[in-house]
Amino acid sequence: MVTQEICDNWHLWIDGEGEAVPAAVPGSVYGDLLRAGRLEDPFYRDNEMQALALMEHDFVYRTTFDAQDDILNSNKVCLRCEGLDTLAELYLNGKFAGRGENMHRTYEFSVKELLKAKGNVLEIRFASPTKYIEACYEQSETNGSAECMRGFPQIRKAHCMFGWDWGPRLPDAGIWKPISLLGIQKARFESVYIRQTREDGNVHLKFEIKTDQCGENDTCEKREAMKYRVSIESPMGEVTVLEDSPKECLISEPMLWWPHGYGEQNLYKIRMELLCNDCLEDVWEKRIGLRTMTIHQEKDIYGESFAHEVNGVQIFAMGADYIPEDNILGRVNRERTRKLLEDCIAANFNCIRVWGGGYYPSDDFYDICDELGLLVWQDCMFACCLYDLTEDFDENIRAELRDNIRRIRHHASLGLWCGNNEIEMLVERGEYRFTPRQKADAIKIFEYIIPQVMKEEDPDTFYWPSSPSSGGGYDEPNGPDRGDTHYWDVWHGNKPFTEYRKFFFRYLSEFGFQSFPLEKTIEEFTLPKDRNIFSYIMEKHQRNGAANGKIMNYMYQTYLYPTSFSVLLYASQLLQADAIKYGVEHFRRNRGRCMGAIYWQLNDCWPVASWASIDYFGRWKALHYYAKRFFAPILLSCAEEGVLTQGANVNEQPFPLKKSIHFNVSNETREDRELRIVWSLRKNDGSVKREEEETVTVPALASVWTEEILLPDMEIRKEYISYALYDGQELLSSSSLILSVPKQFEYLDPELSCRVEGDELVVSACVYAKSVEILNDREDMILSDNYFDMDGGEKRVKIIFGQPEGIKLRSVYDIR
Repeated sequence: MVTQEICDNWHLWIDGEGEAVPAAVPGSVYGDLLRAGRLEDPFYRDNEMQALALMEHDFVYRTTFDAQDDILNSNKVCLRCEGLDTLAELYLNGKFAGRGENMHRTYEFSVKELLKAKGNVLEIRFASPTKYIEACYEQSETNGSAECMRGFPQIRKAHCMFGWDWGPRLPDAGIWKPISLLGIQKARFESVYIRQTREDGNVHLKFEIKTDQCGENDTCEKREAMKYRVSIESPMGEVTVLEDSPKECLISEPMLWWPHGYGEQNLYKIRMELLCNDCLEDVWEKRIGLRTMTIHQEKDIYGESFAHEVNGVQIFAMGADYIPEDNILGRVNRERTRKLLEDCIAANFNCIRVWGGGYYPSDDFYDICDELGLLVWQDCMFACCLYDLTEDFDENIRAELRDNIRRIRHHASLGLWCGNNEIEMLVERGEYRFTPRQKADAIKIFEYIIPQVMKEEDPDTFYWPSSPSSGGGYDEPNGPDRGDTHYWDVWHGNKPFTEYRKFFFRYLSEFGFQSFPLEKTIEEFTLPKDRNIFSYIMEKHQRNGAANGKIMNYMYQTYLYPTSFSVLLYASQLLQADAIKYGVEHFRRNRGRCMGAIYWQLNDCWPVASWASIDYFGRWKALHYYAKRFFAPILLSCAEEGVLTQGANVNEQPFPLKKSIHFNVSNETREDRELRIVWSLRKNDGSVKREEEETVTVPALASVWTEEILLPDMEIRKEYISYALYDGQELLSSSSLILSVPKQFEYLDPELSCRVEGDELVVSACVYAKSVEILNDREDMILSDNYFDMDGGEKRVKIIFGQPEGIKLRSVYDIR
C-alpha cells in the first residue's frame, strides 16, 4: 500500500464566495482566519461572540494536486479522511466523492475512477454546525448540559465545542486531521488485534488478523497466497521473526509494562508485513506492553471493591481528568501534549481520565502515556445529554467506536473503556427532561450497543457503562460503596472541606474545586479595567454561573479578605489546593476501601477560571504543586481535630475544643518500608516547644496509622504542627497544619527573601511561613517545589523551567 498526503495548497472560503485565505491541513476555520487576520483572537475579552456568529456560515476548503504514479497504478484508490469536522460533502474533480457527519470517525471513499494524473481539484464543503443543531432541535428535543447550545446532542461533534461550565461556545470546523490518498495494489491490513495471556510467568501473544483485498481487481488468484510475517523487537533490542502467518507466539521471561511508580514501562515493537506472492503489500507497526489489565471487583464488608489491577497488583489510581487542550484544534501538537503529560508525571500521577465530552485524543497522546506509564481511563465521547437512537445514529456510532477501538486498543496504557460521562446518573436523578424512549435508548446504547462492539473489537479490555456507575441499569449510579463516584458537595454543594472525611468512596473519578489562573494568564484576555473578578469580562471567562461568588464564600470561611486583585488570585489557588489536598489525603489514608482519587480537572482549553491545576498557557497553579506532594509514592498525612472539624464559627466553637493529631503513612510502592516520622509543636515564630519522632513499618501497597496524639494545651491561634517523614536521612514527605482557621492564626511576617545559586533558588524566612509562592516576572517558572511551608531558615528549590528574573515571594501572611 502507498500513501500520498494531501496537505498543501489548501484555501478556505466563507460560504464558498469572496476572497479565499490560505488554509493549513490539518487545521480549522478559526485557525486559518486568525492567521489571515480575518478574525480577532476569540479568547480575548468577549471576542467569543464574534467567533460564534461566524459558525452560522458554511465553509469550503479546496486544493489542487497531482497524483503520484504509484497511486494511479494501484488497483484500488481511497481518499482517507481521518478527521472531518463535521458536516462535510466531498467533491473530486467536480464529482461527488462522499459525505462525512461525525468528527470522531475516519472516512474512506473510493476515488480511483474520479482521479486523474494532473490538476486534481478536491473540494470539501462544510455546513454550519450551529444552524444544523438548531434545526434538529426543532424537529426532536434532546437535552443536556445547561451551559451548552441547545441541540448539541444531535451532531457527532465534541460536545464541549458548544459550551461547558469551563469552556466557551466555539464550535470550530474544518479538516482537523490528516487527509490522504491510499493506493492498494492487492490487499492491506483491515484490522490487527494482538491478544495476550500470562501463564507460568510467560506471555502468550495471539494474532487476530483481518485483511481487505481488492476484490475483482485482485491479481492474486488464490487466497492462500496471502500471508503475513511478524517481527517482535524486545525492549533490549532482541528481534524475533515469525514467518508464514503465525497465529500465536510465546514470549518467555517477558519484560512487563507497569504504570508509573510500580515498575518499568517496557515496550515491545511489533511489525506486521502483509505479503502476496512474497511481495510486500502493507505494514502495520506498533508498540505494545506485556501486561494484564482489568478492574478488580470483589464483594467485601463495605460493598464491592473497584480498583485497577495491573499484572495482578491492585493500584491506587492518582491523577486528574483530561479535557481537550485547545478549542482551536490545530494548535494541539505532539510537543504540547508531551509537555502536559510530563507535567502529570512530575506531579506523581499514575492515571489520567479522558473525559467523554471532547474527542478521542491523537495517537501521540496514547504513545506518550505508554512511555510515561500513565494508565488511561477512556470515556467514549458521550457526555451529559440524551440521544435519539435512530437507525442512522446506531450505524454512525458503531462505526465511530470501531474506528477508535481499533486505533487505541493495542496501547499498554489503556486501562478501561467507559461508555459515557454522567448520563446514567443524570437520567436517574431526573435532572433533564427526557422521554421514556430516550431513557430506554440510553440503556440500549451504553449497555447493549457499545458492549457488543467492544466484544467484537476489544474483548480483553474492561468495559464500564458510565461514570459514575455502580454497574448499569440506573442502579444507584453514584453510590459510594460500589463502582466509581463523582462527588461535588464540596464546591457545588457549598459543603466545607471536612465533608470529604464523611465518605469512603471505592473510586472517586471526579471531584474538584475552582480557582483563578495566575495574573499573567488573566492579562492575556483582559484590559486593566477588567481585572475585578465580578467584571463583565472576568465573568465571561467564568462559565460556572455564580462560581466567583462561591470562591468568595469559601474565602470568607478560610482566609482574611484579600485587598488586592493579585492577592485574591493567590488566595483562590490556595483554597483550591487546600480542598483537594484535604480530600486526597483522606482517601489515601483509607487505601483498600478507596482505590482511586482522580480530581477534576487537569487542564484548560482556553484562559479561564476553572477547576484545572494547569492553566491554558501551561502555568502550574498551586494545586499542581500540592498534587506532587499528596500523590507522592510515600505520603505522610495528618488527620487533625480542631476548629474546622468541630465548628468553624468563632462564636460557636464547642467547649472544650478537642485538639489532636493523628498521623498516617500511605505506601503506594511495591516494597515494605521502615520509616521515621518527626513532628514538632511550634510557636508562630517557628521555634520548637515539643518535638518527637517515631519509627513506623509500612507494608507495600498499604497505609498505616500511628497512635492519636492529644494536645489539650496547644494555643491554636499562635502554635502549629510541623511534620516530616524520612527514609534514613532522605526527606520523603512533609507539611504543616494549624488547628484554628487560617484567617484566625496570628501569622508573623516571615520577611521572605531569595537568592539564585546556579539552577537553584534559596528561599529564606525568619519565622513560620505558610504556602510560600515563588513567581518570576513572566510567572512561567516550573520549580521542584512551590507553595510550600517553612519553619523559618532556608529552603533550596531547583528551577525546572523558566528564568529567575523578577522573583516575587509571598505567603499566607500576605493575604490581608
